[in-house]
Amino acid sequence: EVQLVESGGGSVQAGGSLRLSCLGSAYTFSTYCMAWFRQSPGKEREVVVGLGRSSTTYADSVKGRFAVSRDNAKNTLYLEMNNLKPEDTAMYYCAANTRGCVNPELASDKYNYWGQGTQVTVSS
Repeated sequence: EVQLVESGGGSVQAGGSLRLSCLGSAYTFSTYCMAWFRQSPGKEREVVVGLGRSSTTYADSVKGRFAVSRDNAKNTLYLEMNNLKPEDTAMYYCAANTRGCVNPELASDKYNYWGQGTQVTVSS
């Protein structure tokens, strides 16, 4: 079973930066498609960025501000968030698709493992 543990959330002012991490437990971490999602109270969970085998897709709302990377040697997925806005306030989750994929998956039902989430709060 895959376990995902997020960290790095916190409270920042608008314009600030945070770096989220997602540590995975599986030896085959490098073969999984991964994603970051976020959810605010009263809103549906939305994709922030999806990673396929060789490509990445960002939500329009974070393009140019967020950057995802993965260190397969450390089984860790990162999300660098810059120029944060109050509307970025949400619980952020990392997710893994271990059932095999090539291109980035943007729908939450494509992912079969989820972390517990880390809270990001951006004040104006």
